[in-house]
Amino acid sequence: MAFTKKLPLGVVGAITPFNYPVNLALHKIAPAIAAKNTVVMKSSMEAPLAALRLAEIINNHFPDGVINSVTGYGSEVGDAMVVSTGINKISFTGSVATGLFISSRAGMKKLTMELGGNDPLVVLDDADMEKAVSVAASGAFFFSGQFCIGVKRIILDNTVADEFIDLFVKEASKLKMGNPMDESTDIGPVINESSAVNIEQSVNSAIEDGAELLLGGNRKDCFFEPTILDNVRMDMDIVANETFGPIAPIIRVDGIDEAIKEANNTQYGLQAGVFTESIHNALRCANEIDAGSVLINKESTFRTDAMPFGGFKSSGIGKEGIKYAVEDMCKTKLIAFNCK
Repeated sequence: MAFTKKLPLGVVGAITPFNYPVNLALHKIAPAIAAKNTVVMKSSMEAPLAALRLAEIINNHFPDGVINSVTGYGSEVGDAMVVSTGINKISFTGSVATGLFISSRAGMKKLTMELGGNDPLVVLDDADMEKAVSVAASGAFFFSGQFCIGVKRIILDNTVADEFIDLFVKEASKLKMGNPMDESTDIGPVINESSAVNIEQSVNSAIEDGAELLLGGNRKDCFFEPTILDNVRMDMDIVANETFGPIAPIIRVDGIDEAIKEANNTQYGLQAGVFTESIHNALRCANEIDAGSVLINKESTFRTDAMPFGGFKSSGIGKEGIKYAVEDMCKTKLIAFNCK
């Protein structure tokens, strides 16, 4: 007779980025506590206050030491957590470069890595165009494009590309840039001026390399206009790497074969959205696009806390989502009795 027990790992190290400082922290803290672990959380130096307040609130409801919060630079505090023998698992959300460094330093710890995406929105020739345009605008420019499952590439079948672009430019032109505390604002600043400068350089580089600027393209301090670029190629930096800003690069293709090829032509594989009215095209894309989630007639930005969330390739390892994260924050022990 044999049975298994799920045991807590011990201490979970949670390292979070600047965007969604509360939500992304909770994706790690809640399942860690549910699995009876304690947590050491390190938030981004770009946005530490919300996470510190969150830890303070949680500590009002749990014994001392269940939730611990530290601040500091990743190269100092983060690295100390990664190499510490007192921490049994690292759950990290951030860049590929940092994720690879953590993997090289973590030893035998369990790891969950959510390392960003380069998520495509594929619009085939039989798509509902108005619906696709609407979600493209929100998916590319929401939170100034500063989220890993944002629409980072728009892959259009040539037969509908001009129609889509005409509607898309009109929709994006309605967006208002300004103070995010103003409810009428659609586009706020990016996290700092350095990020805005990097976005500006990527956009300018793409234009110099043959991309056509259809909208935006200008920076003022930490603000960058919602920007649409046509005739983008996958060898351009703006799509070869993850651009964390309000940028909508358009890649034109001929047919579903080329659309799937371009969707997969990236080191990332987090999520993908596909617009089509054909169940055959939908199933083919769902099966052949190499991403952790493929969403049909929905943009890549969709996520609920119950769903398994995590990508393939350089987008990371492991899954978030309550059930899946709890499972990964346990260790499994087999206990067997010889009953003869």
